[in-house]
Amino acid sequence: MRLSLPPGDFKAYLFDCDGTIVDSMPLHFVAWTKALAEYGATNFTEQYFYSMGGVTVGATVEAINKRDGLNIPVEPFAVRKEQLYYDLIHELKAVPEVLEEIHRTHGTIPFAVVSGSTRESVEKSLNILGIRHLFDVLVCAGDYERGKPDPQPFLMAAEKLGVPAKDCLVFEDAEIGIRAAKAAGMASVRIAQPHERVLV
Repeated sequence: MRLSLPPGDFKAYLFDCDGTIVDSMPLHFVAWTKALAEYGATNFTEQYFYSMGGVTVGATVEAINKRDGLNIPVEPFAVRKEQLYYDLIHELKAVPEVLEEIHRTHGTIPFAVVSGSTRESVEKSLNILGIRHLFDVLVCAGDYERGKPDPQPFLMAAEKLGVPAKDCLVFEDAEIGIRAAKAAGMASVRIAQPHERVLV
């Protein structure tokens, strides 16, 4: 199934990673649920998980701590959550229509990944699919001060690619990422999340 792209002569594609290039969100949800349970946090629904799409691990943990009156340490939790995700990563698959667009367009314009995940996580995910070499730039958690919905990550990627923001097209599954793209002055394509996809 081909993606429906907005009109425009785009000079670069900027892709979110989790839930956009790689269909990793169900695996991340399992990892989050297991890691939170180890810290005694059990009020973590799939709906809440997807509502935090595009938000860094640290910001999500802080939000859960505030919401539930907990004191989960961000760094140890982040390490544990990643470990649990990597235990499942062999099950990872691509989002088919996005992968098709990547292969169809690669070599004609530069690509960047702009993610709220760590560089290690993004690299592992792309390597599992054998497509890491297709991306000219990675902008990941730790590279920027202000994450999505702030436009900084997307603007940073555009600058690294040497392409004006107005000439970039963003691919995103999370509302927070769509807002960041709009704030950056970029057109966007929203990728359906797993629970929104209709199986034919």
